[in-house]
Amino acid sequence: MSIRVAIVGPTSYTSLYLMQILLRHPQAKLTYLASQRAELPDVEKEFPQLLGRLPADIVVGPIDTRAMADVSDVVFLCVPHVAAMQYAPDLLSAGLRVIDLSADYRLADATLYQKVYEHVHTDPRNLAQAVYGLPEFFAEQVKTARLVANPGCYPTAAALAIAPLLQRSLVKPTGILINAASGITGAGRQAKPHLHFPEMNESFLAYAAGTHRHQPEIAQTLTTLKGQRVSLLFVPHLLPLDRGILETIYLDPNDEDVTQEELFEAFEDAYEGQPFVRVRQDFPNVKYVRDTNFCDISVRLCPPAPGNGATEAVAGSDVGGAKIVVFSAIDNMIKGASGQAVQNMNLMFGLDQTTGLF
Repeated sequence: MSIRVAIVGPTSYTSLYLMQILLRHPQAKLTYLASQRAELPDVEKEFPQLLGRLPADIVVGPIDTRAMADVSDVVFLCVPHVAAMQYAPDLLSAGLRVIDLSADYRLADATLYQKVYEHVHTDPRNLAQAVYGLPEFFAEQVKTARLVANPGCYPTAAALAIAPLLQRSLVKPTGILINAASGITGAGRQAKPHLHFPEMNESFLAYAAGTHRHQPEIAQTLTTLKGQRVSLLFVPHLLPLDRGILETIYLDPNDEDVTQEELFEAFEDAYEGQPFVRVRQDFPNVKYVRDTNFCDISVRLCPPAPGNGATEAVAGSDVGGAKIVVFSAIDNMIKGASGQAVQNMNLMFGLDQTTGLF
């Protein structure tokens, strides 16, 4: 079986890592790179690491649905939000499967999408059909999907770290605090003054506290998996490195008798047989997930600090009460984007999830 693959938007970071993965995939072939630029890009000049590696017969052309449909089975949309929903309807109508790496089909509510992304959703029909592509929880739906919404990087690390504890009712679904830090590639390839090397080198800063566009996506995913409303605060930070996400997540225990062993057991049971989640006894490190599709997770039950009445209550939302702290690390470009997209493609075409990803 050979899966013929087209990519729309071949000059983004997600496209680069997607192409690198697909070039080593034993059952996929890159056939069409579609760009909206008036002057079509030379992809090997854009990304010199691809020099001499692309198929000799690959087409680099305009965003032409008919042309892509003639040579492709699946299309990856590596374009900004708003742009993706301009292309997806025609691609789907042409019989192609679509994996969208933008945010256009992640939020199920078109009204919420408009509020978060400040743009009317112009494709509500396909939005209703889209499957959220977090394979560890939605693999069966992904297998039959025509349109997959590839999750955001921060939401991937957060959902995998929190969902097992919510599903076992080990933690409260309210008051969740997510402290996350990402490498600069998460901001995209377009030049921005505050992301220049002199600005970011030896820098570490928070941004968009409580207002980041990924916060509603995380809440939606966890609410779906828990079956009741989940509320949280998400605070992102920028790390002075190119790739990697580390999230430290604080949750209130549901029961004062919860043990460290129960917490680890929840993760080990949830991810038994899941090839890309590693439950670790030590603390996850972005260095050890770089260039992989793994999510490394660990958890700690932290007792209340002594003094200030902290010993009076272990459970509950008291500041002095015990906290459950979960640590989650991914490569934001692989498990947080392109690797997970290929994982979804594998499911859609009946392949083992790991194909091309080890």
